[in-house]
Amino acid sequence: MFLLLSLYVMKFATDVLLIAPAVMGLIFSASRIWDAVSDPLAGYLSDRTTFRLGRRRTWILASMLPIGAAFIMVFSPPLHLSGGALTAWMALGVIGFYSAMTVFFVPHLSLGAELTDDYHERTRLFGMRHAFYTLGSILALVSMYLLINAELEGEAQVRLVAGTQAWIAAGVMACLLIFAVARLRERAEFQGRAAPSPLRALRDIAANEHARRLYTVWFIESFGGAAIGALTLYITQYVVGAVQWAPLIILCYMVPSSLAPPAWLALSRRIGKIRTWMIGMCGTAVSFGSMLGLLQVDSVEGRLAWIMCAAVTAGFSAGCGGSIGPSVQGDVIDYDELKTGERKEGAYYAAWMFINKSALGVVLLVTGFALQFAGFVPNAEQTAAVKLTMLGLYSGLPLLFFVTGASLLSRFRLDEKAHAQIRAALGRA
Repeated sequence: MFLLLSLYVMKFATDVLLIAPAVMGLIFSASRIWDAVSDPLAGYLSDRTTFRLGRRRTWILASMLPIGAAFIMVFSPPLHLSGGALTAWMALGVIGFYSAMTVFFVPHLSLGAELTDDYHERTRLFGMRHAFYTLGSILALVSMYLLINAELEGEAQVRLVAGTQAWIAAGVMACLLIFAVARLRERAEFQGRAAPSPLRALRDIAANEHARRLYTVWFIESFGGAAIGALTLYITQYVVGAVQWAPLIILCYMVPSSLAPPAWLALSRRIGKIRTWMIGMCGTAVSFGSMLGLLQVDSVEGRLAWIMCAAVTAGFSAGCGGSIGPSVQGDVIDYDELKTGERKEGAYYAAWMFINKSALGVVLLVTGFALQFAGFVPNAEQTAAVKLTMLGLYSGLPLLFFVTGASLLSRFRLDEKAHAQIRAALGRA
């Protein structure tokens, strides 16, 4: 559900609902402003919850209904709505969906960090989570494929397919969340050790030197990755010239990403998490930077082969950050416990999610205005200026941001040795 909304909602809004790209960009920007309030609040409340079901599982269960309702709103707007009313409906749906996802993601990631204290086992756990998250994302490509095919039959068919899939997705999501809540368990010794206020939690995060650098790197990686997600359909339709191949191109990215974690874990055991993550970021930078040459290829077949090869290497590289990034975050939280005596995974992962969603919001805002000012016309042959704008956002931005992120990561000092000293000190406390 999360991937489908990230990949398709902009195109659904501009090409099917005929909402201006800049308007959709403003909606996503407004959602990020609201996240500045909702994300820290969700993290703080999750940390301090004392219900019998647990401080994490309670919120995971509570997220079920609003996630489903908002997702259905986005992909099944009433047929009679148009103009300002339709824009308001989509704004409420998009903001509501990302708010509800915060209620799920923050406690879910927090619970992952609590399950183990071991430096490498934590990476293995989040690597497995990344693999299954990516497999779920691959299933979303089937939905996107059906939606793209429906576009050939007109707006009414797209609306029908989108609405039907939204209801099915909401039902499956509800079943899976109920299963997870029933089977997961939480560590009792972490209960009741949260920060006394959300502002205090934010101050502790800001004072954590490792957190500051980690979050800067994560914003850079998320910004580059968000550009990829927001523009893949535009690139395949208007630059490559084969939009029907978009699901396969994304599949070329997703499959290596889901299979990559064991390889990155093995490398991290030999050279450390941070160096491994730097290699992964550089691999992603090179892969997407190479796509700047797509306009120099004359044939559709040649452009397809080019983008598919780049997607494979980019996907394999992306499996590194998806596995190691949240694991390093767990190490940073252990450092915070040493300094404050508190366990506030919720506050830290709320900041993590806010950064991730902020990057997506900024990219969609920039994309919306950039396409509009370049002269983008829905469902038409684009000018050279529009194609160049798309490629600059899709290829140039990731290249710049991933290289910058790898450079900053080289100065990160919380390695395996430092973490072992932290755990030893906590054991003596």
